[in-house]
Amino acid sequence: MARTRTTATTRRALRREVPCTVGLLADEQDFTAMRRYRTFTFDDHTTYLHQVEDLLQRLASQGAHTSVALFDPEDYADYCARGGLDPDDPASRSRFTAEVAATGARVTYSGQPMELLVPLLIDKAVRHSTWEYATLLLAGAGACSVCGQDDAHAALDRATRLLHRLLQAAGSGTHHVVCSVPTQGEHLMAVLHAERTGTGPTELDPSEGAEFTTVLAAGIACESPGGLVLRTTTPGAPDRVHGWRLDRGRVLPLSAAEVFDAYCTDADTGEPVAPEHNVEYLAGFDITGDDDPPTHH
Repeated sequence: MARTRTTATTRRALRREVPCTVGLLADEQDFTAMRRYRTFTFDDHTTYLHQVEDLLQRLASQGAHTSVALFDPEDYADYCARGGLDPDDPASRSRFTAEVAATGARVTYSGQPMELLVPLLIDKAVRHSTWEYATLLLAGAGACSVCGQDDAHAALDRATRLLHRLLQAAGSGTHHVVCSVPTQGEHLMAVLHAERTGTGPTELDPSEGAEFTTVLAAGIACESPGGLVLRTTTPGAPDRVHGWRLDRGRVLPLSAAEVFDAYCTDADTGEPVAPEHNVEYLAGFDITGDDDPPTHH
């Protein structure tokens, strides 16, 4: 009997060291697409979400490290076709979820309610997709026809320096930076949140920083139009908004009037929009340096 108890305890301890990933069908459309498979037994998306949440809670209560990945039915069908797998087999769904966990976007489950977990997961998946597409654009940038330098490497270096200078010059406060780059295939957008207190270091999420610099680098390398917007919040003061535009690989400051027009114009209709209360629309500042010429050659 003692040996049995010891074995069960050991197994429970070992179980806590095995990570687990749950694939989630986040919206009704994806859920409906999976109902074509006989072995997918759910028939109501709301009930399905409740069941997944219960599963996550039970896994967490066992001490297991649990993450959630976005399950895309189209990607799943392609995965099964490439690998010669039966898509109407739970084992195939399990293998696909493990693949997504290894290479795609996932969120660590820490007890979040489903109404918070779903949008968080979707946002993470969109960011990951944007990063992947920007990386593909950089990979296709090739080498400079004048000096032979690798354009992708040069653009990434430059984007990193530009972001560093922008955050340094922004000073203390909570910073929200957006980079928007339209391309032929997709409109890329990256968002970065950073915090700086006094003259201390700027704190930011490394993954957000990598995604942001990759999108900015893609805009630089491909000489795409686009823009940067910095919004800074500090206690007891109006929010400050600065702007820049991408022009043939250069990052040029906007005037205060241009920043105001960009923020206070409806992007779809072109109609004026009332300015926000307690917000100052300011010119962008210079974020180039002596080691950062307009082009690397």
